[in-house]
Amino acid sequence: MNKNPLSKGVLTENAVGIGPVTREMVRARTRELALIAGRVPPHVTRVDYDQAKRELTGESDMDRQEAVLESIPETKRWDPVPGSIGRQLLESPSEDEDDEGRSESEQLVDEGAEEAERDQMLQAARAAEKKDRREP
Repeated sequence: MNKNPLSKGVLTENAVGIGPVTREMVRARTRELALIAGRVPPHVTRVDYDQAKRELTGESDMDRQEAVLESIPETKRWDPVPGSIGRQLLESPSEDEDDEGRSESEQLVDEGAEEAERDQMLQAARAAEKKDRREP
């Protein structure tokens, strides 16, 4: 039984296997990434090299420490003082709220409604004035 020659670290080009990742492939991709970032290819960084290596070998974008953190259940990721239950602080007023506790959105809605009400009253008054002028 023939095994698929394409495995982790083995690349294809146009569905034809081109073999395992070589240092030259990584260097070429590093230069491409530097060029994409706006740097002249001789000015590559370690970040460019690491990204090129990850892309070509199929490694995760996360570093090992991030991968370990991701494997820990979310409820256990942040515990500043193990065993501490913490305490709830009083809710501080937001800078976006007025004295009545209304958010900026609520304030804008109220202002718009008041402006619309004034506009309707003004239009009604003008319509009544026109009507009074027509009737002798």
